[in-house]
Amino acid sequence: MVEVVTSRQIYDDAKSALASAEFSNSVHIRRVWSTSFGRSSLVGRSLDYLTFYAATFIRLLKDTKPGDVLVAETDPPLISVVVAIVAAIRSAKLVNWVQDLFPEVATALGFKGMNGGFAAFLKRLRNWSLRRAAMNVVIGEGMKQRLIEEIGTAEKIQVIHNWSDSKQIQPILRQENPLVKEWLLEDKFVVSYSGNMGRAHEFRIIMDAAASLFGNKEIVFLFIGAGAQLDWIKQEADRQMASNVILKPYQPRNRLSYSLGVADIHLVSLNPVLEGLIVPSKFYGILAAGRATIFVGSKDGEVAGILEDEECGITIESNESDELVTRILELNRDREYCNDLGVKARELFLKKYNSRYALEQWKFLIDMI
Repeated sequence: MVEVVTSRQIYDDAKSALASAEFSNSVHIRRVWSTSFGRSSLVGRSLDYLTFYAATFIRLLKDTKPGDVLVAETDPPLISVVVAIVAAIRSAKLVNWVQDLFPEVATALGFKGMNGGFAAFLKRLRNWSLRRAAMNVVIGEGMKQRLIEEIGTAEKIQVIHNWSDSKQIQPILRQENPLVKEWLLEDKFVVSYSGNMGRAHEFRIIMDAAASLFGNKEIVFLFIGAGAQLDWIKQEADRQMASNVILKPYQPRNRLSYSLGVADIHLVSLNPVLEGLIVPSKFYGILAAGRATIFVGSKDGEVAGILEDEECGITIESNESDELVTRILELNRDREYCNDLGVKARELFLKKYNSRYALEQWKFLIDMI
């Protein structure tokens, strides 16, 4: 039997109170209690994490039997340490599913207190849980290289990329997309950023491009989602009096084909100092939707390498706002080329990044342990 231990919160609604237990597709879901301060405050978010750690430890200790496989997905950070302790006590097998590297991310972003001795202590704890594991699954080649440097071996590290569902997200023709009309985008070339607007992402270059293209009535910048930098984006749009910037909240899962498909091109961004520590998960939904990507970040990065190898998008360095403007204008003029990039994106998705392919890799890994 598969059992999932998770939070009662929803990602963008900390005050939600989901059921404490539920069965879905033969999976037993257990939702443990935690505080519910949400993501707006680092202190509150830390308390949410700590109470979740404690509740998860108790739940796993009750439910885990010798020989069970425990998969620890690293959100919240350092949950692998909690699960590793339970695995040791109950003689279970541990698999770490590493979505990002903490505390390195916090240190790179300059979070207060996340450097020096304290960060080194957290890293030692994290590395202990990685060495204790039967396998560590990472979501990119750059991340794999980082972990090899940390634990000194590649034997316990395997790359399985994140994915999207090919049935849930499908390419939608603009004339068949109800959001095009609902959001008044019929005659627009839509440059979209969809997902978390967090501290890891670059927005200055995007807002500079929006300001430069303000006089072009065809091109609009559409932001869908929320996050720590949303307020700054709103303030910047107001300061620039940028009527070509449109803001929308997160969309329900059953509208993802529409919300992702409303764009002509999608923007994905990542602060270059975070390469190898994070892979932007929004990228896989964009591939599934069959849309071109402009990646703003390091040309040596994970997403940049995929775009170059598969010819389904473009990379712009984080300080090249003029180049970003130039490439948007080129794609607007050459809609056929833009569409071709999207077709290649969908083909790549079906070949490498759909849920069926990824789950086959996961099944093989767990059967092997």
